[in-house]
Amino acid sequence: MNAPTHTPYLTNAPFFHVEDGMLWAGGQALTQLAEVAGQTPFFVYDRAVMSHKVAALRAHLPPDISLHYAIKANPMPAVVSHMRGLVEGFDVASGREMHVALNAGMPAREISFAGPAKREPELRTAVAAGITLNVESFTELERIAAAARALNTEAHVALRVNPGFELKGAGMKMGGSPRQFGVDEAEAGAWFSQARALGVNVRGLHIFGGSQNLDPDAISECQQATLALAADLIAGNGLAPDFVNFGGGLGVPYFPGEKPLDLALVGERLGAPVAAFRARCPTVELVMELGRYLVAESGLYVTRVVDIKDSQGLRFAMTDGGLHHHLANSGNFGQVIRKDFPVCVANKADAPPADFAQRVVGPLCTPLDIVSDKVPLPPLEIGDLVTVFQSGAYGYTASPRDFLSHPDAIQLVV
Repeated sequence: MNAPTHTPYLTNAPFFHVEDGMLWAGGQALTQLAEVAGQTPFFVYDRAVMSHKVAALRAHLPPDISLHYAIKANPMPAVVSHMRGLVEGFDVASGREMHVALNAGMPAREISFAGPAKREPELRTAVAAGITLNVESFTELERIAAAARALNTEAHVALRVNPGFELKGAGMKMGGSPRQFGVDEAEAGAWFSQARALGVNVRGLHIFGGSQNLDPDAISECQQATLALAADLIAGNGLAPDFVNFGGGLGVPYFPGEKPLDLALVGERLGAPVAAFRARCPTVELVMELGRYLVAESGLYVTRVVDIKDSQGLRFAMTDGGLHHHLANSGNFGQVIRKDFPVCVANKADAPPADFAQRVVGPLCTPLDIVSDKVPLPPLEIGDLVTVFQSGAYGYTASPRDFLSHPDAIQLVV
């Protein structure tokens, strides 16, 4: 067996390697994993990559930062169970995710529940279980208090603050303008007064400026502003919270030209804001909540070429998977101009690229169903395994899997 090699196709996917021309994940060849899945398409998530991401954060962040996993990035129970052994807490965004978190064994006290328009049954379940509700409005706070009275128990809440600033250059901005998320910074004092009047237990603050950012300068600026705002709110309102969740926002590279985030620089620059916060709030736990950053790079989406055709000088390789399983890769999940995720042909991972134009498309009756358009792949043939990297977050569950009623994808964890 030849020594593992890395190929140009893996530039943005450094956690996987090639042996004898075959891509491997979790100690197994992709062809073997296809047999284990019993079909294509399938997703596979590598536990070792998730563990590596958490270890890197521990190595570079200030030592007293707690890590929470945002389950919405990938709520597969086996993934969540693995993360249970790596992080201090979970964040959920629905009742279903709440049960996944509890079933994974995370103590209710270390679970937070965020998101606007939480339903009454979800509020009651969270209150009954002892989960901390990140409150998004004044009305929601009243409903939580009513649920606690009906259940004859105490409600645990954290105020989600819509800050007056945003994470500059974020893929998704969560502050700095009118938002459905949280209570505006200017109204935070009134919210705390209402919480006291209603008798709920204010456990913390949640302040989140944006997500998917690869700029250390922007991240550091936002973190400094977030921790300063949190300290001001605590001092100005006589609070004694258990924690401040200052969000995440750390991005991963998806597209050509993007470089991995300089985590060492982010951690170094976080030191001073954390020290300033600690000087004012020495007993408050600081929580960094991350989803995509922990799991995106662990995942591969694997689909098989089932037909080849030429049309007006362009070769089309048609696969059994596409946007119905992986909407983000198709470019229809927030991209204005479509760009390719990193892609390779798993069974030809070290082969040279073709000298003719190829486009990989899925089986759906829409021209939007593109798997890969401009990535230089080797000549494609029926049976080849086209593999999309960076597929561990917002893939399977963020896609219209019932669209056109094609078969679902399998998920594996290795």
